[in-house]
Amino acid sequence: MKKVSFEVQGSAPEPYTVTFIKRTENNLSAYCSCPAGENGLHCKHRINILMGETKGIVSDNLGDVSIVQAWVPGTDIEEKLLKALRLESEFNRIKKELSTAKKELAQAMLD
Repeated sequence: MKKVSFEVQGSAPEPYTVTFIKRTENNLSAYCSCPAGENGLHCKHRINILMGETKGIVSDNLGDVSIVQAWVPGTDIEEKLLKALRLESEFNRIKKELSTAKKELAQAMLD
């Protein structure tokens, strides 16, 4: 079992602790002490680290982000992470398209 922890500054005065545990070749667990993480919800702190982002990390182990990223392929979270990222991208595209359509509708109502 391999374990890496980070201290991440969030919205609270005290940093949150984000911990990744590679239990087996195909099992990676991720925990965060933020309110969302504590309640088993989507947590941007864990996702950001999985995506290689170091913004907000206040511990002195920024280099360990690449270690955690290397653990992802072949794990139980890889497919779910990729699906969430794909759907988020699609959502943003649709949101932009909807905004354009609403502007066009508003303009058409003025003619």
